[in-house]
Amino acid sequence: MIKFPYGISDFDKISREAYFYIDRTPYLCLLEEIGPQLLFLRPRRFGKSLLLSVLENYYDLAKAPEFERLFGKLAIGQQPTPLHNTYFVMKWDFSVISALGDAAAIQQAIYDHLNDQIRNFSIYYQTYLPIPIEINPENALSSFASALTAVHQTPYRLYLLIDEYDNFANEVLMSSQGEGRRRYEELVQGEGIFKTVFKVIKAASSGQGLDRVFITGVSPVVMADISSGYNVAKNAYQRRELNHLCGFTEPEIFHTLQQVAQACHFTEQQTGDALQMMRAFYNGYCFSAEADEPVYNPTLVLYFLEALQENNAYPDEMLDSNLAMDRARLFYVARLGGAKALLNAALNEQEPLTVTTLAQRFGIAEILSGKKKSTEYLAALLYYLGVLTLDRRAALRKLVLRIPNLVVRELYVEQLRELLLPDVDDQESAQQAAETFFVSGELQPLCDFVERRLFTAYDNRDYITANELTIKTAFLTLLFNDRLYMVDSETAIRRTYADITLIRRPDLRDEPGLLDLILEFKYVKLSEVNLDGVTARQLSRPELLALPAIQTQLAAARTQLQGYRQALQQQYGTILHLRTYAVVALGFERVAWAEV
Repeated sequence: MIKFPYGISDFDKISREAYFYIDRTPYLCLLEEIGPQLLFLRPRRFGKSLLLSVLENYYDLAKAPEFERLFGKLAIGQQPTPLHNTYFVMKWDFSVISALGDAAAIQQAIYDHLNDQIRNFSIYYQTYLPIPIEINPENALSSFASALTAVHQTPYRLYLLIDEYDNFANEVLMSSQGEGRRRYEELVQGEGIFKTVFKVIKAASSGQGLDRVFITGVSPVVMADISSGYNVAKNAYQRRELNHLCGFTEPEIFHTLQQVAQACHFTEQQTGDALQMMRAFYNGYCFSAEADEPVYNPTLVLYFLEALQENNAYPDEMLDSNLAMDRARLFYVARLGGAKALLNAALNEQEPLTVTTLAQRFGIAEILSGKKKSTEYLAALLYYLGVLTLDRRAALRKLVLRIPNLVVRELYVEQLRELLLPDVDDQESAQQAAETFFVSGELQPLCDFVERRLFTAYDNRDYITANELTIKTAFLTLLFNDRLYMVDSETAIRRTYADITLIRRPDLRDEPGLLDLILEFKYVKLSEVNLDGVTARQLSRPELLALPAIQTQLAAARTQLQGYRQALQQQYGTILHLRTYAVVALGFERVAWAEV
């Protein structure tokens, strides 16, 4: 049995107890070369804390006797840098700081955490420090100054590690818009405690004993707000050579998957299916437009492999419940001005989302201003949250962004569904209609729901710009179900693209009654048939289907679907229980369909 370190970010424990670990130590030399003070951003649960633990164990002067045990079998153990085991190491973890209370209470929570860490530092290094460190319970920055004084009396210097530097500030911000904004501004602006902490760090690196700083977080928002308080860190998070620093590449995990599959007595086909599942749901993250290979979300890979090994089956939910906070943050962003249009645009593979640049310096005041946000502004927020990723560079050096994988696509679909159908009864009705379609192939209940409830959720601006993609996205929000299907839109089939495909998950191919489905969408404007909305709503189903424009679009979709069917049957063979549907929307009033 492979011991997967799911939820474990203690490198010493991973090494001591022989947990699974993919060697990232070759990057330590590169990090040293980039600079002494680095800011490294990645989405939540992407291995940042484990990276800090590796740094802590590698540079800790007290861990020198343990170097061979910890690193002897790893790349850096074969060729260590001169700086290994030459630092006092202090670690601050802002994710454990409470965001409750007013600014004074949060300041005290920050002081309490820093004092706890400084006290632990004093005890841990007591044999190396010639003078005691004085802890000031009223002012942790005074305690930090005392620690630096003690360090300065030795031949060594301090390496400061800061984990999730923006976590508690983001929690304050999202707690409530009015009160949260006021507290946040008190913490980061003027002489606010958060800004002051980083001013002290900046000053300490100027000959006061602090030599290196490594900071992790999710976004640069807080760093932008503290501005000149700390402007000496290099941004390391979009460097091409660090794209793989956190995250797994496919070749790295395939060998492990083979071991798990062998223990589960999987066939070669089942092993390939498992890799296909991980690739579709967890791969696709790029943090540099010049990166040569995407990476998998490491937490989700460990979640999947551990479930596969323990249960001889895939997890029912492909999104780990411990990542629920990502839902909350996307929910928050989705309700900012202009975000709904961006969510729709991100789901549109035909016209990739393109921005001139990713914002590096944007602050909370603008986020909470209530004004409509630009596409580039919102896209940057979604990129840092990990729900958009870099794809490539387009003309004029613009950046193309995309949704990285199916597990993230589900988050988008959820948000659009809640924006369009905030009523729980409507959501349950939509789910029932979708499930009827999944097992019977009967599409009419879903079309009735779309006409009766979903179309009315769109506003006039949506109607003006409505097209085939609008209709496809509307149906996607109702049909997306990763517990049953590999759901995709714009699936490439013989160099053409099907609008929505729902192919049963590999572990459900023997599920009785569950269908594989393809839908192709077309759109007809009311003006094309010389009808107004009231008249269109009064048409019977046969009258709707008899309209020449509807017949023309159904025929076009039928031709495309016949090609898709042939290609997929060749790919999947007899395991495919395929039904195909041509769907034509008449304005935002009616939906006609035909099974092909």
